[in-house]
Amino acid sequence: MPLSRSELEAFNAIDIRDPISEAQLMTVLTSPPFVPSRSLFNIRDLGAIPGSGLPKGRFYRCGNLGYVGADPEAVAWLSSNVKRIYDLRKPGEREANPNPSIPGVEDVWLELNGNYPTPALAEFAAGDGSHIWRDQYLIILDMYKPIIRAILEQVRDRPTEPFIFHCNAGRDRTGVVAGLLQSLAGTATDDVVFDYMLSRVGIEVAREKLTQYALASLGISDPETPGFWNLVSLRPSFWTSFVEGVNETYGGWDGYVTKFLGFSEADLETIKKNLRD
Repeated sequence: MPLSRSELEAFNAIDIRDPISEAQLMTVLTSPPFVPSRSLFNIRDLGAIPGSGLPKGRFYRCGNLGYVGADPEAVAWLSSNVKRIYDLRKPGEREANPNPSIPGVEDVWLELNGNYPTPALAEFAAGDGSHIWRDQYLIILDMYKPIIRAILEQVRDRPTEPFIFHCNAGRDRTGVVAGLLQSLAGTATDDVVFDYMLSRVGIEVAREKLTQYALASLGISDPETPGFWNLVSLRPSFWTSFVEGVNETYGGWDGYVTKFLGFSEADLETIKKNLRD
C-alpha cells in the first residue's frame, strides 16, 4: 500500500546523521512518487507528488545515471518513458561519470553560464545554513541558465514529450529545476517543499557514500567540523530562504523566466499552460 503524505513527511524529517533501516527505505522507495528501480537513484515522478500541478508521467527527476548502463531494466524504463535526459552536472562530473547511451533518448548537456564558485565550509556554519543555501541556489539559477532555458523551450514547443533531469545526487541542482517547474505549474509552496524534502529519503541508499565524498572533497575527516552538517543536510528553511531570494532578485519565478531567461510574456503563459495540461 502506498505511504501517506504524513508517513513520507516523517521520513523527510529524519536527521541526515541518522540511518533509515533498509526495510523502511524499501517501503518508501517503492511507493509513489518514487519510481521503483535498482539503479535509478532518487527518482520520482513530479506529477505524482501530492498536490502537484504537473501531470503524471511527463516530468521526472533523479540522481546520476552511473549505474544504469549495467541494469537492462533501467535502460528499458528510460527508453520507454522519456525522450530526453537533461544533465545538470558540471563538466568534470560528466566526464568522470558519463551518462549511458539509451536507445531513442537524447542526452542533453550545455555549458554553464560562467564558473561555479565553491563556498568555504565556514560559510555554512552560521545558524542553520539557510543564508548560504539561498545564495547557492540562486547561483544555480544563474550558472545553469542555458540548460534551464532548454528545458523550458521543450515545455513550450514539445509539451507532450516526457523528460528526466538530473545532477549528481538529484538533490540541489535537480531540486531547483523541479521547484521552478512545480511553481510555474501553480503547485502550492508547501507541496513544492514536500517534493524538495523527499530527497532526504531519496539519497539514503547513498547517504554514507555521499557523506564520505563530501568529507574528502573538503579535505577534512571530522564531520563535526563547524558547518559540515548544514552543508549535507536538507531543510525546509533552505527552500524558504531561496524563494525569498528569487523574489528579491527576479521579482518571482515569472520574472526569472522573462527577465533573466529571456522568454516573452506569451511564452511564459504557454509554458505554464503546457506544464499543467
